[in-house]
Amino acid sequence: MTGFTPLSALGGGALIGLAAVVLMAAHGRIAGISGIASGALDPRTARGERGWRLAFLLGLLAAPLALVASGRVAVPPPAVGTTGLIVAGLLVGFGTLMGNGCTSGHGVCGLARLSPRSLAATLTFMAAAGLTLFLVRHGV
Repeated sequence: MTGFTPLSALGGGALIGLAAVVLMAAHGRIAGISGIASGALDPRTARGERGWRLAFLLGLLAAPLALVASGRVAVPPPAVGTTGLIVAGLLVGFGTLMGNGCTSGHGVCGLARLSPRSLAATLTFMAAAGLTLFLVRHGV
């Protein structure tokens, strides 16, 4: 059983889209998390650029932490264990490098700009996610 509800999914998607539009309107930047994070960590990034990047990343961390702290959501342990979680994170990072961006940059912003490269990347992400889910659920 999952915690999926159509209204919460719609609300979450709308908020992600709104954040992407606001970031583009305010800073002329794509809301690709891998690019935002790498720019925040790169010492060559200008000071003014680093501020909004850190604020964006802090918001990504603060929102779910506040929800968990409110007691409204319990976070279950990862289904694949800690080692599996670390391996998955490394694979996602490697895929982000190979795809020149992450799911948020390609899937949310790139598709909205009708980028053929983002369409190819998003289809690849989704196929890999489906295959991974199948393998994990069937113990392969």
